[in-house]
Order: sequence, then structure tokens, then C-alpha cells
Amino acid sequence: MANEILTVAQCYEADRYAAAHGVPSLTLMENAGRAVADEICMRLPPRPTAVLCGPGNNGGDGYVVARVLKERGWTVWVETLVDLAALKGDAAEMAKRWDGKTIPLSASSTAQLYVDALFGAGLTRPLEGKAAEIVRMLNKSDYPVVAVDVPSGLHGDTAHGYDDIVIEADVTVTFFRKKPAHVLVPGRQFCGEVVVADIGIPDTAIESIKPNIFENGSELWGRDYPWPQVDAHKYARGHCVVVSGNAHATGAARLAARGSLRIGAGLVSVASPLDAVPINAAHLTSIMVKPFSGAKGLTDLLSDKRFNAVVIGPGCGVGRQTQELVAAVLASGAATVLDADALTSFHDDPAALFRLLREPCVLTPHEGEFERIFPGLLAKSQNKIEAACAAAAAAKCTVLLKGPDTVIAAPDGRAIVNSHAPPTLATAGSGDVLAGFIGGLMAQRLSSYKAAAAAAWLHGKAASRFGPGLISEDLPELLPAVLSQLKDELNARHRHTQGSAD
Repeated sequence: MANEILTVAQCYEADRYAAAHGVPSLTLMENAGRAVADEICMRLPPRPTAVLCGPGNNGGDGYVVARVLKERGWTVWVETLVDLAALKGDAAEMAKRWDGKTIPLSASSTAQLYVDALFGAGLTRPLEGKAAEIVRMLNKSDYPVVAVDVPSGLHGDTAHGYDDIVIEADVTVTFFRKKPAHVLVPGRQFCGEVVVADIGIPDTAIESIKPNIFENGSELWGRDYPWPQVDAHKYARGHCVVVSGNAHATGAARLAARGSLRIGAGLVSVASPLDAVPINAAHLTSIMVKPFSGAKGLTDLLSDKRFNAVVIGPGCGVGRQTQELVAAVLASGAATVLDADALTSFHDDPAALFRLLREPCVLTPHEGEFERIFPGLLAKSQNKIEAACAAAAAAKCTVLLKGPDTVIAAPDGRAIVNSHAPPTLATAGSGDVLAGFIGGLMAQRLSSYKAAAAAAWLHGKAASRFGPGLISEDLPELLPAVLSQLKDELNARHRHTQGSAD
């Protein structure tokens, strides 16, 4: 799996790299169009097909699609947005090679399949006129749509459309690598299934471009995953402490603690305010309860350096007391996950939190919490990736910005997008379990950035394994099967790599 995600500008750079290394742009266009036609033929039997061609290279790809489908016996025609005389460069050449029917773009077509080759990923203005009209028509119809590169109306970097006029594709065939619009919401929803086609751009282009955005997968962190070794004992696998809220709000901490234990921390304790000790003790068995009183008591507890990771925030309450507890945790030097109330408690003075932060530390806000500690940053950023990276740079630690397109950002500008998590994770307590997963991996001394990425990926996989009806308590119990499958896949990959080396 190629995990790199390229911006629109980086994709143009990849095209130029290919041309400089012996792959002409016309060849790339031919390969792109053939890749789209191949994907269509693999999925569907022949049917009347309209290929909608725009004025640029995306339209040029469309002419290739039409020609290849016609060669394979399909009934196909081109509907063009512009006069053929207005085409330039490679697009004009591909239009000349098309010897089939060409008509003006129409919203009253008789096609049963539409190929969207109107506009590409660099579109910078709203669709209008005939283009807007046919987008509205297609989005109301039941006929399948296959988009070339990105659905028309969608910008490849922002993952947003203009004036909400965007084709809703069933399948999008893109080239070489994905763009942000393919993995971020709402772009991902417009794209449907995304297929990445090889069109002849050398993989060495990646070494030249040096992208810093990646789609989450075990290729990014699997080599460092902290599997138990034959001589391991529980003390070697770290001790994660989860700070509980008061008696009326203890469940979130227990969810996080269960997640931490399931993901492999050798020992897990719930640091419990005195009034919550009986409740936590009554619910926990393999997880220990450590009483404390106030920030001073938590400082004293964490002076034991065997407690090498802490999760704080779930159920802690919003206010000065939680601020003081956060300060105590960060002063201890333990690897730290700050979630929920540990973040919101600083909404009036985020700078006070930033003065305390250091690595290893992960902040895990959802978008509402993110706005409280990084006010206005999402709104003024090009996309969620840019916002998370700016936040990580400001906080000088890892930021995991939650959502259907969770972004994990490091202070040095690297970012990972988690694109596979199902909507069933939108349930109370799932974020607490995620915080526990991260804390448990950090207790095992996985770096904060990789721990956040691995935890998010495993969290999504566990939820997908369950399906509808998921509640947060299910997630830790689903993890063993997910980890077992992951280990098998990593071992198979290692064997394949070793075999290739031999």
C-alpha cells in the first residue's frame, strides 16, 4: 500500500518528474484514460455511456476513456462543455484521436452510465451554467457515475466544493497517489469508492517530492509496534495511570483503563479521588485503584516513576481543579494523553496549557474541543490537515484531531489521516477508549506520534469488526482479534520482504 497523500501542487510535480524521466505527458494521459476504462469494464457490463468532457486535461482523460470503451464495443459518446477548437495541448490531441459521436453537454441525456471528466482537482471556482445543471441532474438520478481524478466541483486540497455543487460519484479513479479530497470529509463522501491507478509515474518521484502527509496504515508504525517478547514481564510493558473523575463521573476513566490494558500495558491503575474509590474498586479487577486527593496527592502518586504513562481528562470535570491536575501530570514527566475535560478546562487561557506541554504528549480533541484551545484555526486553515499541523506546531506535541477523518499531526509537520473508521464510532465513550489505547501504547514506549496513529487505526478496525449496535464497552473486547490479524499481516509482510531480499 502506498500511504503518501499528495497535494494538487505535488501531483503536478509528479507529472513533471515523470516527463523529465522519459514518460511524456501524453503517455500519462493515455494511461490515465485506459485505467478509468479498465475499472469501468471490470465493474459493469456494456451500456449506453456518456463521457462528460471539460476544457482541460481532465477532459483529455475523458476522450481517452471514450475511445477505449468504443474499441471494446461499448455504445459511448462524448458530451463536451466547450468547443473542440478551444482545447489545447494534450487534451486537444486526445480529442483529435476520438472518432466517435460528440455533442454539447446536455442535461437530457439517455445514458445509463456517466463518466465525469469535466473538471479536475485544481478547480478554483464554482460550477455554473450547463456544468452546474448536469451536476444537479446526475445527483438526482440513479445512474452510476465514475469520476476521473476527483468529482467535478471538488477541490483536491480543501476537500470542499464551491457552493455545494459537486458530483456525487459512485467510484473515483485517481492516479499515482491520493489527494486530501479523497480522504477528508466531505470530499471522501463525494468520491465514493476511491481507486488509485498506476499510470507510469516512477515511484522515485516520491523521493523527490518528499510528502509529509500519509494515509494511516500499519506500514507507518507496524515495525515499531510493541509486541510482547519472549522474556517480557508485566513491569517491562509499562504502567499506565488513568485519572478518574469524582464519584458521579467514573465510567469514562474505567473505559480508558480497560482500553489501555487490552492494548498491552503491563499494568494499569485508576487514580481515584477519595469519594470515587469505592465505586471504582467495585467495578475493577485486573485494573488497580490508586487513591489520591487533589493536585498534591496526584503529584505524590506520580513521583513513583514506574507510572510511566498517564491519561487524564475523561470524566474529570471542567475547571481549575482539572487544570491543576493536568499541571501535576505534565510536571511528572510521564508520557501523557490529554483528552476531553483536560483540554476544555483551558478554554479561557490556552496559552497556560501550552506553557505546560512537552513531549511525549498527545492532545486528543474533537472539533469542538479543538476550537476551544485553538480558536479560529480550523476556519482559517485550508483543510483539517493544515489545522492539525499548525496546532501541533503551536503546542509542541502530537495532536490527534478526532472525527470521521481523524488527523494525527506531529510538531515537525508530518500528518497521518485515518480514513477507515466507521460511523458507529459516534457513540458515547468511544473517545475515552481511544485515549486509553494511546496511553497503553505510550506506556510500552511507542512514540507519541506512532502511538496515536496505531491507536486510531486499531480503534477503527475494532469498530468495523463489530458493525451496527456498537457501544464503547465493546471496543476493548474486540481488540484481541484485531491485534491477532495485524500480527499475522505484519509477519506475512516480513516474510515477503525477506524473500524479496533473498
